[in-house]
Amino acid sequence: MDGGRLSGSTAVSDGVIRTVGDIPRHHAALRPDVPALVFGDRVSTYARWNERCSRVANALMRDGAGPGARIVFLAKNSDNYYEAYVGATKANAVLVAINWRLAPPEVVYIVNDSEAEILMVGPEFAPVIEQVLAEMPRVRKIVMMGEARGDWPGFEDWLGDAPGTDPLLPTTPDDVAIQLYTSGTTGHPKGVMLTNANVLEAMKAAEWGTYGAWMPGVDRLVMCMPNFHVAGSNWGLFGLSVGVTVHVLPEVDPARILATIEKEKITRALFVPAVVLLLVQHPSAQTTDLSSLKTILYGASPIPLDLLRTAMQVFGAEFVQGYGLTETCGAAICLSPDDHDPAGSPRMRSCGKPLPGVEVRIVDPLGKDLPAGEVGELVIRSGLNMCGYWRRDADTAKAVVDGWLHTGDAGYKDADGYVYIHDRVKDMIVSGAENIYPAEVESALFGHPAIADVAVIGVPDEKWGEAVKAVVVLKEGMEADAAEIIAFAKSRIAGYKAPKSVDFAESLPRNPSGKLLKRELRRPYWEGRDRQVN
Repeated sequence: MDGGRLSGSTAVSDGVIRTVGDIPRHHAALRPDVPALVFGDRVSTYARWNERCSRVANALMRDGAGPGARIVFLAKNSDNYYEAYVGATKANAVLVAINWRLAPPEVVYIVNDSEAEILMVGPEFAPVIEQVLAEMPRVRKIVMMGEARGDWPGFEDWLGDAPGTDPLLPTTPDDVAIQLYTSGTTGHPKGVMLTNANVLEAMKAAEWGTYGAWMPGVDRLVMCMPNFHVAGSNWGLFGLSVGVTVHVLPEVDPARILATIEKEKITRALFVPAVVLLLVQHPSAQTTDLSSLKTILYGASPIPLDLLRTAMQVFGAEFVQGYGLTETCGAAICLSPDDHDPAGSPRMRSCGKPLPGVEVRIVDPLGKDLPAGEVGELVIRSGLNMCGYWRRDADTAKAVVDGWLHTGDAGYKDADGYVYIHDRVKDMIVSGAENIYPAEVESALFGHPAIADVAVIGVPDEKWGEAVKAVVVLKEGMEADAAEIIAFAKSRIAGYKAPKSVDFAESLPRNPSGKLLKRELRRPYWEGRDRQVN
């Protein structure tokens, strides 16, 4: 990273900002009239954002949300998300952002697992909550992120006469700020607890100039990736932490993203590779004025080299790749603009070097360090590492050993310290930046009356990086086609997790102990490729 390219604000690195709730406090005092959040026609200055966060905090405390209380947020992106998130931290409560693409049973599981009593729900998802409310006995308050619905007050009504004075509740860097759920290999998602210190450690990258030298009151970023992902949530907070203007879009809409870049003279953007592909292929891409863009951060899944080179030509901006996990509060390793060669280079297949303060090792199954060029598991130690999984001490102890987070990703380091992701220790599939665990999909499919055995794998997909494929063995004398099996999966799990294709087999390869040999299943689909991720 370019250590000399600092942004215009270093309040986090200097220790002036110690908690997430300090972000609006600090910038409201320094630049009260600078626009902080723009959502459609709504514009909130830093002074207004700070006041709104305080009102959220006071409303939560009025409704009995004490320190450590979990507050579920199930809604698409808006300025209200950053009011709810940071407002919750001012009350020392914890926001739990839920993937709004989940199926109703999955929403129920997370709400119950998090022990949340207050839900903030977008209008599109109210029918889902109505359908399953009886299955969530702890829930006692539902706030609509929009207009009221029956007995459920709208967000503005709920804020009501809650004072805008800052509650200044004692909060420490070690207190949990946000809880994000990541799919588990056993089929149940785990709540990743990220403290104020974790989140602010991530924010330092913006101050160090990792994503460009941002200037308060000058730069403008677009936030369109989902708020329930650590990358999307952090991206808006990056801008707010350094005092720039964040333009929030409800969701990924290529035409609207391109139009916003041109109209608002956006200077910074974050996209996952699947969105980069949608943007460069959009008819407006060649005629839209994208000259204001200075930096594009991309990550969450590998990007094909040809697509990256095309994107560099279309956008004409600096590109930065970020590698990380929810458990590392986002990017821990970055490939700098200097390592992006328009002509392409071997280094562009790496994910870069560790950020300052991040230690990375490549280890064998016994935890022994491996030499450069040898493939092993990537483990990370830094202030970014989560404080643990909610209510899962055993899983936490397995994931974090002596301070080192075991990522489950296999890779190697070259002689210069660049990290290359080679394969996955686990069987996780990354499709359009969504993490999908085969065990969860297999569990759903096994309920089909015609399925005797099933294995789920990731196969190459030019649009999404990887696509979910089910290899199915049917019970003797029974029939089912691919469409039926896919529809069955979608009735039990989120649509993006369901297989995109189904192959049928007489049997599945297993070792003598009965373990599925996924590598053998995947091999024919990945022939001719130098790595087993796309």
